This record gives sequence, structure tokens and C-alpha cells, in this order.
Amino acid sequence: MFASEVISIDGARKQRGSITSNRIRWMVFAIVIGFIAVGGRLIQLGMVETDQSIEGQARDVITATRPPILDRNGLEMALDIRVPSLFAEPRRIVDIEEAVQKLRTVLPDLDEAWLRERLTGDRGFVWLRRELTPAIEEQVMRLGLPGIDFITESKRFYPAMNEASHILGSTNVDNQGIAGIERQMDTEAVALLQDLGLARGNALTPVELGVDMRVQHAMYTELQDAMTRYQAIAAAGVMMDIYSGEIIALASLPDFNPNDPASALVKDTFNRVTAGIFEVGSIFKTVTIAGALDAGAVTLSDQFDARFGVRFGRYTISDFRGKNRILSLPEVYKYSSNIGTIRVMQAMGSENFRAYLSEMGLDQRVPFELPEMRLPSVKTAFSEVEAATASFGHGLSVSMLHMAVAYSAIANGGNYVPPTLYKRGIADAEALYRPVLSTQTSNAMRYLMRLNALEGSASQMNKAALGYRAGGKTGTAEKVVDGRYSSSTVTNFFASVFPLDNPRYAMIIMVDEPKAENPQSGTTAGWNAGAMSGRIIQRVAPMLGIAPDFSEALDQALVPAGLNP
Repeated sequence: MFASEVISIDGARKQRGSITSNRIRWMVFAIVIGFIAVGGRLIQLGMVETDQSIEGQARDVITATRPPILDRNGLEMALDIRVPSLFAEPRRIVDIEEAVQKLRTVLPDLDEAWLRERLTGDRGFVWLRRELTPAIEEQVMRLGLPGIDFITESKRFYPAMNEASHILGSTNVDNQGIAGIERQMDTEAVALLQDLGLARGNALTPVELGVDMRVQHAMYTELQDAMTRYQAIAAAGVMMDIYSGEIIALASLPDFNPNDPASALVKDTFNRVTAGIFEVGSIFKTVTIAGALDAGAVTLSDQFDARFGVRFGRYTISDFRGKNRILSLPEVYKYSSNIGTIRVMQAMGSENFRAYLSEMGLDQRVPFELPEMRLPSVKTAFSEVEAATASFGHGLSVSMLHMAVAYSAIANGGNYVPPTLYKRGIADAEALYRPVLSTQTSNAMRYLMRLNALEGSASQMNKAALGYRAGGKTGTAEKVVDGRYSSSTVTNFFASVFPLDNPRYAMIIMVDEPKAENPQSGTTAGWNAGAMSGRIIQRVAPMLGIAPDFSEALDQALVPAGLNP
């Protein structure tokens, strides 16, 4: 009896031990399965987090930074700011309806049906709202919704708003350049840095432009004033360093706010300095006369018969307020005689004149960084009448930048220098010089431009810029209305150089369809584009280190030797 009891107890112990062992094995197996499941999920989530694309856009591109853009004095024109953007991982959403309702308490403008569709499914990443504020980010995070999170992006910010919009351009929501110098940068250095992985969250070397934002502000506000004062439909201006080729200022109205890229889509906000081409009228006479002087076809002491119009078949070209007499070459310039300018061109020869326009780069694209450029419209060969009208700026169309480059060459001693928005030293610019005129011709043209300010159509400019020895030429171009030129609808230009005793800057100003400021003033260029040019010069010359000087000796020094004015 005792022995059998012992055997029974021992068997029970073995059975219980076997059951315990099996339980332990099953428990270990369950734990292993659990770890495998958790590990698999972690791997899955890790793959979502490290996914290299965001709705078809590379994550590295989304988070890439852009270098700051500075003006020539180190003032920030464009910079990156870090902003939170809201995204969802639908595969992690626990309760779609809860997420929809809670998110709309913070972002009530999110469409409910759209949001529900975005949060439904097994996708790993969907955008909900880009470029939010930190305050919104904090409110959303307090909702405690799984599968809802933020990614920090770079957003471009332009402190000066509209003032330099046509220089800078803008970027899209992915911080990629879509216009202006921003787009040009993306075709070169910035894109390369991003490809190399060096432009993500890193401080990049600033891009330095040659633009002076003090001058830019002065030009911009004067253009705004012109739009109101003359009730114009558009206005634009560009200033260039005639030796370095640096663009000091460039503005065009109507404009846009680069912080709101969609505003660039509004009608007529294109860049009229580079992407607009115009018949520029009489400012072209400076180019024609410079070419004839340089070719030796005329001299400053020559005289030209302007008593009668120039006939071409049944058409006659005459002067606006003509003197109807023999004119010296300086008089042809200061009285802006169409007849006299045609005679000057004819002395040079129409074929030589056309070849000279090519030499000045007026029939080809200006080498410049902005992508918003338009080719000039200049015929490959001129008939006699086409050469005649082209000599005073009609029948051919060029950009304001073309004219700024041409006036720079005419004033700087005769060297064509390619313009640039980037900072460039004189020594670097000189390596790019291409001689197009002689120094003697350049000196003669500086004299004529100053003479026009003292005695001719640029007198309104001279009054406004008194003391800064500026000079230049007016241009009033009739616009084509219903297939015919209209004397009442004009685009006005003024081309200037200052200070002419020691020239440094060329400027082209345009006012489109101006009205008379008062009963005494007209709508010709001297009264609007000319007067505005003087006001700009008066404001910016001190900023550029130019001191006023009222000495008549400086003007006398411009008179070429042997000329008796």
C-alpha cells in the first residue's frame, strides 16, 4: 500500500512537470512570435520614416535649403526660414472620423470630404497643409492623433517684398526657383549642391549680387510715383555700372510679390526691362550718331540740311517741331532732328549702319543671367527707308537692357561689357571687354549728351539732377493702334549717363502711355521719363559717392578740342 502510493505521487509529479515544461515552451514561443511581430512592425514603420520620396518628390529636395541672396552692401534680399508642414500616414490612422473632426477644429478651412479621402487607405505619406506657423503646429500636436505629424521645410522669404521682384523672381512650394535669379541659380550651383547632399539644413555661402538696394528702393518708389503722377499703364528702369557691367538697380511696374508667387501670374507683371522689346524712339539717335562719328563718315563740325523732310516714294519723314534750317551735328542731337539723323546715317551708308548694329549687339540676345529674356526684332538687311526709320529708333525693337549696354559702351571709352546681376570687379570685367568705339568717339558723345541736358530736350532732367553733371537723350515712340501709329498713345524713354565729367552709371527709364502732368507740360519724354530720371539721379548720386559740383569748368572740359560750340 505504501509503495503504490509512492509510485502514484511520483507519477503525478512527473506529469505536472511535463505540463509546466510545455507551458513554458509555449510561452517562450508566444513571446518570440510577439517580438517578431513587433520587430516586423518597427521595420515597416522605419521604412515609412526613411522613404526617400514624398508624393513623388524627393524628400531631400523638399527639405533642401537655398543660399541667402545679398545686395552689394550685404543686405539680405532673400533668405530661407524654417516652417512646419503637416502630413499624415494613412496606414497609421486609428480612427479616420476622429482625425477628420479634430483636425478641422484647428484648420477649419480643410475640406471635410477631401481630408477624409486623404486619410483613407494604406499610403505611407500624404501632404495635408504646407508651410504652417509654429502656433498651428503646437495646436495640432496637442490633438494627440496617431499618424499625424510635421516635417520642417525651408520656405523662401523676401524682406523687400515687391521692390526687387523682377530681379529675384520666386520659388515654388518645394523651394525650387521658378523665375528670376532664383531660377538661374537652380540651373547652376544650388542644384549641384543639392545633388551632392550639401544643401540640406546647412548654412550655404551667400550669393552676392551687384544690386544696391538703396538705389533699387529709390528707383522703385520713383517708378511708383510716375505711375500715379502721369497716370501711366507701366513704368520701368535699369541702372548699370558702365565699367563693371553690374546692374545696380532694375525694376518694372506692374510687379508682383515674390512671397506670393501666384501674384506673378497677374496680367502685365512681366519684366519690361528684359522680357519686353520696344521701338525706343530718339534715344536710338545716340547709337546712330556714335556709329557715324566712329566710322569717320561725319564730324562734330559737319552741317546737315534739315529745311525739308526726307522723301521715300510717297512718304515724307519730317521733324517734330523742326527748325527748318541747316543744322550742325550738335544741333541735330539737341533738337532731336529726325531729318538730320537720317542724313547722318546716309553719310555712313545703310549697309555699314546695319553691320554696326550687329557690332553693338543690338540684334542678338544680351548675355545676362535672367531667364526672362526676349530676342530683339531687327531685320537682317535694311532697305533705304528701313535704315532711315531705324536711325531714329522706329521699325526695330530692342529691350531696355540692350540700350543700357549700348549707352554704357558709348560712355565708358567704347567697350562693350556684358551686364551681370552678380558682383563683379572692374578687373574681371575688363577681361570681357570688346572694343566697339574709339575713345575719341566716346568723348564726343559725352559732350553731346551733356549739351542736350544744358540746351536741349533733356533740360527737365537737368533741372531735377542739378549739380550731378548728367546728360542723355529723350525718346518718344508712338504706339501702333489699329494698325497705325498714334501720336496720342506713346511710350516714352530717357537714356542718361552720370556724372559725365567722370562717367560711371548709365540708366534707361520708360513710362508707358503717360498723360500730361499739368496743362503746361506735354506727354513727350522730357516731361516725364526725363524729369523722373533727374529725380532718381538726385536721390541716388550721394549714395553712390558722387558729390554735387556746380562748376561750369566741368562742362567746358567736355567740349572736344577745336570745336567752337
